[in-house]
Amino acid sequence: MKLSRKWKKYGRGGDKGEDDNFSLPTSDDVRPLDTQEQEELVRSLQQIQVQQSLLWRRVFSAIVFCYAAFLIYSIYQQVSSPWELRYHAYFMEDVDSWIIISADWAAVLVCSVAIVGLLHDSRYHRRWLWYSCLSGILVAVFWLYLMLRLPRFRWDIVWLPFGPLSGAGICLYVDHLLNESSEEVRKLQGYMYAYKAS
Repeated sequence: MKLSRKWKKYGRGGDKGEDDNFSLPTSDDVRPLDTQEQEELVRSLQQIQVQQSLLWRRVFSAIVFCYAAFLIYSIYQQVSSPWELRYHAYFMEDVDSWIIISADWAAVLVCSVAIVGLLHDSRYHRRWLWYSCLSGILVAVFWLYLMLRLPRFRWDIVWLPFGPLSGAGICLYVDHLLNESSEEVRKLQGYMYAYKAS
């Protein structure tokens, strides 16, 4: 009974003042934009898209940069105090220290190439992102090979193979989304129509 009263109150138009924001426009509300208004709208959307693109590219580049800085710290620790870090110590009996250091440097390189691809403003920036993904796959295969040779698989270090690859993959995905939104704004220019207000 209470539900039907609410339905009558809101669903059938009861108090118009409260639901004006949710009403459909009538024929009087709709007016075509003239050419200048369309150009201003497209220009403002382009500016917003450029600002948003730059913001998100910087945000994800900063995240990947932080991960690369952590890897550089790991390299420093392995050089100054070999096998002190637990996630490196698991491989103490299987490989030499310089191999672990080289693998970490390779991961830093993957992150650096991904950052360059995300921030570099050129036609070929997507190639940098693909190079980082392919390099990330090689780093992941190396670490997975070492992890599978351990007596017991260590889930706590699964970020070693998948960290750089995930960073590169996320950068590629972010670039794809931002390019799609840029393409949508470009399409709006093609949809502009000639109209003059009388």
